[in-house]
Amino acid sequence: MLLAMDMEDHLVSRGYEVCGPYGRVGQALEAIPQLSLAGAIADLNLAGELSFPVIDCLRQHGVPVIVCSGYAELPQVKARLDGLPLIAKPWSPERLDDLIAQTFHHEPMRVRRR
Repeated sequence: MLLAMDMEDHLVSRGYEVCGPYGRVGQALEAIPQLSLAGAIADLNLAGELSFPVIDCLRQHGVPVIVCSGYAELPQVKARLDGLPLIAKPWSPERLDDLIAQTFHHEPMRVRRR
């Protein structure tokens, strides 16, 4: 969760509105239909459970997905993720910014401050 919180801070600093993070597969699956998402960054390992069901659900809802994983370069993981963009752990802010620009094709959502 610390990496997720660090990534959230990075995304917010770039002007993105963040939903989550969700630490368990069931939590994410429950939330997805309720959200309007321009894109998602999914960790492959959520509390010891592989998040393939979350990734599949996001794709079924037409949400572009970037997968974050310490296993990102393993051939069996790459094959299962069917060409989705991958970011390895530890993640690089520059690499994440590049993947977001390539994958989500939109400008950051600016959060109004009062």
